[in-house]
Amino acid sequence: MAQGTGSINSDYRDWEWSADAGERARLLQSPSVETVPKSAESQGDGLGATSALGAVFIVVNAALGAGLLNFPAAFNTAGGVAAGIALQMCMLVFIIGGLVILAYCSQASNERTYQEVVWAVCGKVPGVLCEVAIAVYTFGTCIAFLIIIGDQEDKSKEEPGALPRPGTGGVLRPHAAPLPAVIAALVTEPEGAGSRHWYTERKFTISVTAFLLILPLSVPKEIGFQKYASSLSVIGTWYVTAVIIIKYIWPDKELAPVEIPTSPSTWMAVFNAMPTICFGFQCHVSSVPVFNSMKQPEVKTWGAVVTAAMVIALFVYTGTGVCGFLTFGTSVDQDVLLSYPSNDIPVALARAFIILCVLTSYPILHFCGRAVLEGLWLRYTGVTVEEDVVRERRRRLLQTVTWFLLTLLLALFIPDIGKVISVIGGLAACFIFVFPGLCLIQAKLSEIQETRAVSWWALVGYGVLMVTLGAFIFGQTTVNAVFVDLTA
Repeated sequence: MAQGTGSINSDYRDWEWSADAGERARLLQSPSVETVPKSAESQGDGLGATSALGAVFIVVNAALGAGLLNFPAAFNTAGGVAAGIALQMCMLVFIIGGLVILAYCSQASNERTYQEVVWAVCGKVPGVLCEVAIAVYTFGTCIAFLIIIGDQEDKSKEEPGALPRPGTGGVLRPHAAPLPAVIAALVTEPEGAGSRHWYTERKFTISVTAFLLILPLSVPKEIGFQKYASSLSVIGTWYVTAVIIIKYIWPDKELAPVEIPTSPSTWMAVFNAMPTICFGFQCHVSSVPVFNSMKQPEVKTWGAVVTAAMVIALFVYTGTGVCGFLTFGTSVDQDVLLSYPSNDIPVALARAFIILCVLTSYPILHFCGRAVLEGLWLRYTGVTVEEDVVRERRRRLLQTVTWFLLTLLLALFIPDIGKVISVIGGLAACFIFVFPGLCLIQAKLSEIQETRAVSWWALVGYGVLMVTLGAFIFGQTTVNAVFVDLTA
């Protein structure tokens, strides 16, 4: 599989940055995966710790998350069930293809993280752009996670005469007690209570949760302990999907009839659903360490692993999207759990699971972003990890606190998660389409062959198609986010 790829550019020195620092930073190593040391030249000696079945679970773990809450709204944006499912199926071909390409290029370049593969295969400029994109994406995702915490803790329905919430389609829902969502299922306020206690305000609950739980979990240098809580959060996402499906099959009696669109309003509306799908299925950044952790890291085996994992994720996202959309129609919230009554016990438990998922995911995403920034800093300054040990702790604390405060501040003043996902969804498309496509093109161009076979031209054409499609999705969603969502 690696035949003819010996000329792939793996020299970091051509940009006059420290090769040693960049290589030794070990960027974006998944805290849930034990990888083979890079010094081990052979990848097929069975030194990895992860079986194929275990790799399926890890990839599903990486793909599933709080992003499933936005799929019902994405189906509404796409124009119905048929359009939403068709869009997912078409994109799934490229999503799986991108994962296989990354494994092929990782094996050819002997690199073990996403951005290191891009550096080695594509060169300096795409490598730095990839690292910057990862830092921005993880930063935006952390903002989205904090917004989700606020949504679940501070879920309150509109009173008659109140302004509708963003994403409700202008439909007012019955009044419920304005208490935090998880508590509202167990505690009620006196009828007619028109004011809220300061300790139930959204900004206060987000801040307290963030300072008491998220910040302490984000400070440690290594976060391998998070893998156990992450497994529990995966169970939580399955529970959320089950609740949404059951609530569709046996809906609440007081639920009013809703409008269910069956076709998109315009052909461009379908593309507006792409950021959510990209955000949900994006597990590519963490896929390279997973591939290299396998007992038999072979591209063919990996293809079966990611196909199984993406099919599982597809069923979960489709079940959530279809049933949530058919339950609330055009009135569905960007966060589907906000559409349910605040005093519903099963839904309140689903919100608690989502909070747990976010509490464990934020530190992991922050760890990834911090690792990229650390690698950029070390490569830029030319200082090795060993030489910088003394200053590492101080810099890590400064980076963590700055990152945390900025994400918290933005989350407090951006209450609509749909606006955040519309921005970072475009970056997710780059990880799924653009960078894997560039890697495939460069890897094939680097092969030394006397004649170009039809398969060679087909793979290069596929890479060009991926880059073109990814650039279109990124451009369209970013422009739409700036001129429609952020200026609204």
